Amino acid sequence: MDFQNENISRYNFEQCTKCTVCTVVCPVTPVNPRYPGPKQAGPDGERYRLKDSVFFDEAFKYCLNCKRCEVACPSDVRIGDIILAARIAHTKSRPSLRDTMLAETDLMGSLATICAPVVNTTLAMKPVKYIMDRTLGIDSHRRFPKYAGTKFVTWFRRNAESLQADYPRQVSYFHGCYVNYNYPDLGKAFVRLFNAVGVGVHLLDRERCCGVAKISNRLVKEATRDAKINLDAVRKAISGGSEAVLATSSTCCFTLRDEYPHMLGLDNADVRPSITLAVAYLARLIESGDIKLVFRDDYRRRIAYHTPCHMERMGYTQYSIGLLSSIPGVELIVLNPNCCGIAGTYGFKKENYQTSQAIGAPLFEQIERVRPDFVATDCETCKWQIEMSTLQRVYNPIEVLAEALDFDATRKANNLNI
Repeated sequence: MDFQNENISRYNFEQCTKCTVCTVVCPVTPVNPRYPGPKQAGPDGERYRLKDSVFFDEAFKYCLNCKRCEVACPSDVRIGDIILAARIAHTKSRPSLRDTMLAETDLMGSLATICAPVVNTTLAMKPVKYIMDRTLGIDSHRRFPKYAGTKFVTWFRRNAESLQADYPRQVSYFHGCYVNYNYPDLGKAFVRLFNAVGVGVHLLDRERCCGVAKISNRLVKEATRDAKINLDAVRKAISGGSEAVLATSSTCCFTLRDEYPHMLGLDNADVRPSITLAVAYLARLIESGDIKLVFRDDYRRRIAYHTPCHMERMGYTQYSIGLLSSIPGVELIVLNPNCCGIAGTYGFKKENYQTSQAIGAPLFEQIERVRPDFVATDCETCKWQIEMSTLQRVYNPIEVLAEALDFDATRKANNLNI
């Protein structure tokens, strides 16, 4: 796709009123003086770049693509999209080996899970971190998420797949790379929770990485290839009887719904309404009276909830907050809406690490100050960042709901005899 020519019609930079609210809310601008800010990098600069690419600034790489500028913009200018498209169109260098490795999550995950204990031990060793820092540019301070010895897909096919058709409702699960290769427990909690309310879970016929890492690292051809595979699988699932395709990752959901048409030019209008976040689907069924959740009497937790940037961009925050607040034994603290700073692969890169940590510092300080039992968030990379930078464990709201649920009482309340 020719991003430079497509920008004229695809991006609404001419709607910018120069109010500068995007720069005020940008998490990068206050901590990195090299970044010109979203207004200058986005709509202001686009007017000039369409005339001559000489006006492109390599400092645009410091943009997180967090979309906070778009949330704040009173004119609905797609500022983050403008900046990312400019990077894709005008950056002269090709993606580095490091960027390609970080973006190829399916390949790296498939290899790592084969010998997960060895990989996990190796990646945690200081000499290895030092070598990666000096040769690849992956900051030595960054902690890698651990890989699982058994992929979620393998567990599901062995233990759950044959049971799903008996439930009265059916959904498909876009588990994402994190659940499949790093944290199958979240996928297991998802299946248990949805089965308890009478919803059968199916995997997509084919699933690739959502593509967010490839898009942000300018691997557009590869991201488009994977996106087409995913959209074909989503269409097959919906036509095959699934009520919805659900994700537990806010970023996966956002990418499938919004980045495919905005950044890859792929039309998903026919299935976009059927792609949603698991908490949103649950909350809507509860509100309509279709399902009921019954929680344990002995569950008592003080939970701090962190809103991921892409969660806020989709407008889904209220679903997680509402569900967590509905647990009788939970004291919920909604943290200030600060970006955690990691932004997927962004925070792994040596040139971004200090910026990443400085952005997240107010969030880390608030978490330590409120001293919760744990933190809840809908984004896996936010989990990595918070767990590395504070003393707290972090769980997805789906995990919390599954832990707090009285399964027998919930199944009875939903008239399940399966």
